[in-house]
Amino acid sequence: MEYYTMEAPLAERIRPKSLTDYISQSHLVGENGILTNQLKTGFIPSIIFWGPPGTGKTTLAEILAKDSERPFYVLSAINSGVKDIREVIDKAKNSTGLFTPRNPILFIDEIHRFSKSQQDSLLGAVERGWVTLIGATTENPSFEVIPALLSRCQVYTLNAFTKEDLLLLLERAMKVDSFLSKKDIKLTETEALFRISGGDGRKLLNTFELLVNSTTSNSVEITNDMVMANVQKNTVLYDKTGEQHYDIISAFIKSIRGSDPNGAVYWLARMIEGGEDLKFIARRLIIAASEDIGNANPTALIMANNAFQAVSVIGYPESRIILSQCAVYLATSPKSNSTYMAIGKAQQVVKQTGDLSIPIHLRNAPTKLMKELGYGEDYKYAHDYPNNFVVQEFLPDDLAGTVFYDPGYNSRENATREFLKTKWQFKYNY
Repeated sequence: MEYYTMEAPLAERIRPKSLTDYISQSHLVGENGILTNQLKTGFIPSIIFWGPPGTGKTTLAEILAKDSERPFYVLSAINSGVKDIREVIDKAKNSTGLFTPRNPILFIDEIHRFSKSQQDSLLGAVERGWVTLIGATTENPSFEVIPALLSRCQVYTLNAFTKEDLLLLLERAMKVDSFLSKKDIKLTETEALFRISGGDGRKLLNTFELLVNSTTSNSVEITNDMVMANVQKNTVLYDKTGEQHYDIISAFIKSIRGSDPNGAVYWLARMIEGGEDLKFIARRLIIAASEDIGNANPTALIMANNAFQAVSVIGYPESRIILSQCAVYLATSPKSNSTYMAIGKAQQVVKQTGDLSIPIHLRNAPTKLMKELGYGEDYKYAHDYPNNFVVQEFLPDDLAGTVFYDPGYNSRENATREFLKTKWQFKYNY
């Protein structure tokens, strides 16, 4: 049995020890969850847990090690180097024996902070099965984990806690914590508490403990006014891992979408002064360039991608200039979401209609048999016709004539509309 004093934060004191105590992430730990089934079979692959702070990534790693009866080694990417990695791998190689036949679990917190060379040093151990790697990251592994390591791991996404999850966390804390269970706590209002937590379970519990300890009375009533009086005055201007992280990036993107360069640079400044990851901002600019500007100004995507590359090699404070240039350019560009809407419509149709048969004339015919079956027959090669164009259908028969792409109303896409009306009169007849 583990004993805690009041010096240990509430989130640590009530950390779940089994999947049955774990709240949220039912897609991973529910009755038919991925991790639940893996524990039943005894096979645990190397994993990258990707999700916001305070969603239980470390806890899941500890539970997996405990329930699978494996040695558990922990490294933090903040203060570990290649030497530390090699020492842990050597211990892991020597820990497998008669009584511990399964390979150890090596948990690396904030694995996105590891450099390429540090990540490279893990490859051999993971490849040979000396360790089962479990990494935790709040950043997109596609950008922050090297491809060779990523290909050897399963990526499991954790979601921010819902209001229902947060309420369950509070109820569990009041029930199982030896300190809180002795107090008479009434949850009259929780909106402000949930809003401040930003879906972060750890922040919720530690804020809740602060509120309970703000009075010497054994009876505590949690209200929105009490939360704001005790917490808001101590809240930092920008919490890059909490609610403001999402609210300010939302305000930033909406300013760009709304063609307001002043709003864009203001919210950019708020993020920069708050210590936000500059590459995170640059990635969002790339998305905005395609989603909100698109073919109204295709150069916007080139500008945003170049800004990301520049920010990746140029540090602060100069990167702020590059981000400002790109944000102002995107904000003052013509806007169109036509390609964003087009792929959304197409995906919805695919979900509704399934795998429709590919028309024979569009199929590839690399073999004699396929040619005999008519693959590619009647296909019209555009370059054999005047102006390199001939009318033919490129959609499955059941979708013939369907329009997914509707050009936006701006100078560039107006020309695109005229082009399509000329070529595809039966589809674009407006």
